[in-house]
Parts: sequence; structure tokens; C-alpha cells
Amino acid sequence: MRARTAPPEPADAANAAAGGCLYLVGTPIGNLEDITLRALRILKEVDKIACEDTRHTLKLLTHYDIHKPLVSYHEHNELMRAPELVVALEQGAKIALVSDAGMPLVSDPGHRLVTLCLRHHLPVVPIPGPSALLASLS
Repeated sequence: MRARTAPPEPADAANAAAGGCLYLVGTPIGNLEDITLRALRILKEVDKIACEDTRHTLKLLTHYDIHKPLVSYHEHNELMRAPELVVALEQGAKIALVSDAGMPLVSDPGHRLVTLCLRHHLPVVPIPGPSALLASLS
């Protein structure tokens, strides 16, 4: 049986992917300081950030002095927005997908975008962050 290799580091995945890269970035659940250094680095490096609520995400980005274009991506526009984001990824864009709190895809839109990326052989790199489940158990 062949061992499965670990996914590449985000910067490596971004550089290796001629067609761009989608990052699933975990964001703070309550306290803005509960974010990883890796998540901050990715948010600073990407070309744009797809988010549930641009106002909510702007609050986080402003706190860390990050200035990136925001694109709304939520349950009411994902059918239209997902294909647009895939086209941008195919053209080489590096895009972060964030939810209002925690990891995108857990209770948030995003599965459609990830499915399209996988169908188009575009890399999807998780950037882990806070966990509501673990926070509730502590």
C-alpha cells in the first residue's frame, strides 16, 4: 500500500498551481485574536477573499490591517458566484474562502465551490482554525 503524502504547504500549493488555489481559512469564533498565524499569512497573500458577510469579514481584516478585495459568497448567491470564482481560479487567482466564524463548510456555504474546484482539478487547501465543537467541550 502506498503512503499518502501530506498536502503541500499553502505557499507551495499556490506556487505549484498554475490554475490558482482555493484556501479554506478558519476564522475566530468569538475573539478576533483567536486566529492562527498561518491564516493571517494566507489572508494577506491571496488575491481576493470570498466571504459570507463582507461587513463581518471586513471587521476581522481591519483589525489585522489586511486590505484585500471581498466577494460575497453565501447561500443566496452561491449558484451564480461559485462558477465565477472557479473561472478566476483557473486564471491563476489565489482565493480564500472564509465563514463568519470557524471553518467554512461546517455549517456554511462552500461545498458547491469546493466540489467545482475538485471537478476542475483545482487545488483546495484547508487552513485550520478555531473549532466550535472543541470550544463547546472546554
